[in-house]
Amino acid sequence: MGGGGVLALLFLSTLVRFSVISFDMNGDLYWTFEDEFQLKWIHSVEKEEWIENYEIKEGNLLLSTTYFKTFGAGVPSSGKLVEHKNGYVGMEIDMVYPILHLAVSENVKSTLVLNDRSIPLYELVDDYETVIISIEPYSVWELLTKGEHL
Repeated sequence: MGGGGVLALLFLSTLVRFSVISFDMNGDLYWTFEDEFQLKWIHSVEKEEWIENYEIKEGNLLLSTTYFKTFGAGVPSSGKLVEHKNGYVGMEIDMVYPILHLAVSENVKSTLVLNDRSIPLYELVDDYETVIISIEPYSVWELLTKGEHL
């Protein structure tokens, strides 16, 4: 009976799926159960830090707010201003993405923030590589055997 129970658990572990935030870095898969994250980088023209806040919304990525220090090239021209913090201007964006293709560069210090933990993406991939960020449904078995938890 014990062996049959183990087989049943293994079978069930392939059926039950969880939505996770998935990060594909050069074919290496990383994932997290977190339901929100930040992307930070140094703006190429303004040379100031830029912060974007993302969350899961209906199986997609929602860019909820963005924070920057100065208005200049590439700054959103529409959106509701939100609370100013630590010298940053905040804007409510509310833009939904099914998938993000993030070009990573050491020049701009592309960084992922999960639960107040900074992960310098520019140290994990080659300069100008693309990190693909998406919401993916993985089974328990896939989570145990695929990729790495962040």
